[in-house]
Amino acid sequence: MNILAQSLRLLVLAGSALLTAVTLHGQTPAPAAAPAPAEPTMEQRVADLEAYMNNAARTANVASKVAGPGPGHNGWMMTSSALVLFMTLPGLALFYGGLVRRKNVLSVLAQCLGIAGMVTLLWWAIGFSLSFAPGNPVIGGLDHMFFRGVTSAPSTLPWVSQNVFAIFQLTFAIITPALIVGAIAERMKFSALMLFVAIWMFVVYFPLAHMVWGGGLMAGAAGSIKAIDFAGGTVVHMSSGWSALVLCLIVGPRLGFGRTPMPPHSLVLCMVGTGMLWVGWYGFNAGSAGAADGIAANAFTTTTLAAAAASFTWGALEYIAKRRASVLGFCSGVVAGLVVITPAAGFVDATSAVIMGVLGGIVPFIFCMKLKAVFGYDDALDTFGIHAVGGTLGAILTGVFATPAMNPAIESVMKGLLWEQTKAALLTVVISVVATAAIALFVKATIGLRPTVEAEQEGLDLADHGEEGYIYEAKS
Repeated sequence: MNILAQSLRLLVLAGSALLTAVTLHGQTPAPAAAPAPAEPTMEQRVADLEAYMNNAARTANVASKVAGPGPGHNGWMMTSSALVLFMTLPGLALFYGGLVRRKNVLSVLAQCLGIAGMVTLLWWAIGFSLSFAPGNPVIGGLDHMFFRGVTSAPSTLPWVSQNVFAIFQLTFAIITPALIVGAIAERMKFSALMLFVAIWMFVVYFPLAHMVWGGGLMAGAAGSIKAIDFAGGTVVHMSSGWSALVLCLIVGPRLGFGRTPMPPHSLVLCMVGTGMLWVGWYGFNAGSAGAADGIAANAFTTTTLAAAAASFTWGALEYIAKRRASVLGFCSGVVAGLVVITPAAGFVDATSAVIMGVLGGIVPFIFCMKLKAVFGYDDALDTFGIHAVGGTLGAILTGVFATPAMNPAIESVMKGLLWEQTKAALLTVVISVVATAAIALFVKATIGLRPTVEAEQEGLDLADHGEEGYIYEAKS
């Protein structure tokens, strides 16, 4: 009996072994687990820290003790993202809101809020991917749809999180179409503007962002057009400004334009908004360095100098022409100087920034105060005169004043840079003008651009939103 039991046991073991052998027959043995990276040497750890402090590429083949984003650089980029959002909400909203008539103040605030919400959803769903995922020279791919793969791991900026970089770029995507609001203020339906912006983002903004910053057609040394744009001269200000001109021409002037006085209802709000824009612009320009480093420090400096120089210049020109300098003039000069320095902020020195600021006070002043009246277009809040003219001027002057002494990364594109900047500016104008005309005509043919005459006379606050910005109680 014992012999029989042992025999059965041996048969079971043999069968099990045979079954295992058949199962494994023809299979490649599993590779041995890769050995864990060796602990870095002291020299490697020091090199890794030096790379972080200098915002340089991470040390290769080192088990970094700072494997995630660098705290300082990442912190500055989160702060910069908040500052750029602050430019739109509430900075631009108050700047524009103060310049319209009282019956339309809420419509401007609602347009800025509506754009912020809609563009954020578009950016999350597909906009970031079309702007920054690998693609062709004109548009990115779909790798990052719904923020797929956009985590807290380091991005193409070696010490900044992927999600922080994505949100930083989102704030640029929000403010760009919001700038267009200034040209069509007080006479475009809220629904029409939202539809226009939704299409415009796909046809104009996402392609331009990819072409300039996503490795596309105009991406410096990597592009066919070897232009440089530090923080958005072409992508943000030229695209919005030239689009604003076309849209305001298609929408048409405000009722009573040229016959009825339309003064700003609150220059106090305009001044407050201007201050917020100036403060937020440090995130816009210095944040575009992608780190809290020397390039950011230079952009911080040039931004300050250009804004101040342009504001003083605009006020001085007003004083010469009218024997008084207005608050609106100082505010307009601040924004014009900030626009002009934007594409050059990290590429030029302090003296060049002052020169650009002075020119930023002169040229947009001429367009806003003289040429607009000559041509008679109703650019209500001077979006074209400041952002298109200032952005184009800044893009061209970047080709004049940029120097590798301030940013060694541009050494390889210095030859013929002025011509490359000109080509990039011309292409941006063509894309913005043609696309805006097509989109505006489509919206006009489908849902219409303007409110009724009665609604425009009543004010868009009540007509579009059923609210009033200011309610006065009747005396009993």
